[in-house]
Formats: sequence, structure tokens, C-alpha cells
Amino acid sequence: MSQLRPALTLLLFLTLITGVGYPLLTTALGQWWFPFQANGSLLEQHNALRGSALIGQNFTQTRYFQGRPSATGGLPYNPEASGGSNLGPTNPALLTTIAQRVAALKTANPQATGPVPVELVTASASGLDPQISPQAARWQTKRVAAARGLALARVEQLIAENTRRPMPWFIGEPGVNVVMLNSALDKLAR
Repeated sequence: MSQLRPALTLLLFLTLITGVGYPLLTTALGQWWFPFQANGSLLEQHNALRGSALIGQNFTQTRYFQGRPSATGGLPYNPEASGGSNLGPTNPALLTTIAQRVAALKTANPQATGPVPVELVTASASGLDPQISPQAARWQTKRVAAARGLALARVEQLIAENTRRPMPWFIGEPGVNVVMLNSALDKLAR
């Protein structure tokens, strides 16, 4: 019985520190230092919620850049069913799907030169990624510029402005957030 009281006291003390104090501290610091990220990186346009900068969207109109295909269950970019297709690189179903996506992209982008960038035809592991490479964005530039009636140089400038480079630079590759890029394009129209 003499050991029970110190054990319960220690349990209560650690519960207050790790179960109450630490979560409150990290939440307060997150809200103070990184409010955009701590609140889900939500994007608003015309006082309406447009989505999150962390989750891709299914852009199908020619006036928008397209991101990676989504392999989520049910709807494209469904955050409740995150996951890849689990098809291996030699699976005939995957090869057929990729061939169909390549054909559809070449049809939608007749002015594009060079091969279709791989990230435009393959889903990411989560099926939700909003990022593509700057090269994949530039591959779509002529279609988007023509559909919006913008100069090619202006669309390329928007790609450059929305390209994020990793810090430090040797950790990864630069990426373009398609949701943010399309949002910047919509702001030009106003």
C-alpha cells in the first residue's frame, strides 16, 4: 500500500504533463508560429473555402494545370481513402491505365513537346499529392496559356513563382503545388 500512493501520484503528474500540458503548449506554439499550417493549410477564394494546399484536386478543365492522378477509392483525391493503387510496374492493368492516361494527355495537350512527364500519368503513394515537378507544369503551359488567352511568358512566370525548393536544397526536388498555381491563375482573371 505504501508504494501505491507514489505510483498514482507519478501517474497523475505524468498524465498532466504529457496528456494536457505538452499538447496545449504545442498547439499554442503551432497557432502562434505557423497558423496557416496548423489550421490545415486551407485556401479561400472569394470568401469561400476552396480546399487545402496539402491535398490535390481533380482539375479537368483545359484552363487549369492538372496534377498527379489520384488512386484514392471512390472519388479522386478523397482524403478519407488515401492510398496508392498497389499495382506493380509490370502489372498489365497498370500498364493499360498509364497508356490511356498518356493518350488522354497528348490529346488534351496537342501543342506540348517531348514525352509526357511520368508524374502526370502515375499516382503517388497517398493518391493526394498536390505537387508536380516544374517540368510537368511547363509541359502543360501552352494549353493553359491558350485556354486563358495569356502570354506564354506570363504563365511560365507563374510557374516559377509557385515553385517551392526544399530547404536545405540537397534534401529533395523542387515542386509546384498545382492547387496554389491554379489559384494564382484564377486571381489573374479578376
